[in-house]
Amino acid sequence: MRGIFAVVLLVGVGLAGFAVYMAQNYIEGYQRALAQERQAAKPAIETVDIMVAKATMKYGEKLDPENVVLIKWPKNSMPAGVFNSSEELFPNNNSDARHVLRPMEPGEPIMAIKISEPGEGAGLTTRLSKGMRAFAIRVDVASGVSGFLRPGDRVDVYWTGSVRAVREGGNRDITKLIQAGVDLIAIDQNSDVDAVEGTIARTVTVAVSPAQVAALAQAQNSGRLSLSLVGAADDTIAQTIEVDQKSLLGIQEEEQVAEVVEEEKVCTIRTRRGAEVVEIAIPCSN
Repeated sequence: MRGIFAVVLLVGVGLAGFAVYMAQNYIEGYQRALAQERQAAKPAIETVDIMVAKATMKYGEKLDPENVVLIKWPKNSMPAGVFNSSEELFPNNNSDARHVLRPMEPGEPIMAIKISEPGEGAGLTTRLSKGMRAFAIRVDVASGVSGFLRPGDRVDVYWTGSVRAVREGGNRDITKLIQAGVDLIAIDQNSDVDAVEGTIARTVTVAVSPAQVAALAQAQNSGRLSLSLVGAADDTIAQTIEVDQKSLLGIQEEEQVAEVVEEEKVCTIRTRRGAEVVEIAIPCSN
């Protein structure tokens, strides 16, 4: 009897141990599956909500809520000046409308540099930074780089005119670089940076400081201005450049030789006439 009891006890203990083992495996499996599900649900890259263009928008268009959409964007590659909500992009229920300053494609982030401030249009005032002024320069097919200029380009400004030459005693024609790396903000009445039509401009508008405005105005009224297009990747600083006809043709100035005029020798004799001594000129024998 005792043997049977012992056998039953051992079987019971074994079954209990097996049940505990199975329960432990089940719990561990459940925990592993839950951890994997949580890991899969967790985003691999941290994102933030930003406003992007929903449709193609061109320069000068009014920015409406229907043209933008809120999406998630990788936080580590988020550009500067983006908008994180519709309320931030359209304050006061869009009572003061914004306008597009640079063309945008669908999915492109809306950035502060690409749109105007609330209530402002897409005029030149939004293209001028603090302390800068807009100044128009008259150009033609030659001085305006044959119509290849576009808003957003940089140009060097050369002046050609006459200056008084003290040594020569007259005027001297020269060409001189007076402004380097000036920003173009408009061609005629067009300030669209993506304008592609090659037209011959009559005026170009540049963004310069007040001191540069005075220099350009004086130069334009006293001579002729020409523009030279600067390359997009060119970061060199132009040095002082001045060319006249002599340096252009390689003519060296001739030294002025002073003519020595020999004074004519005069011979005289003295004679007395009464109480007065008189000198009389006579031919010199030597």
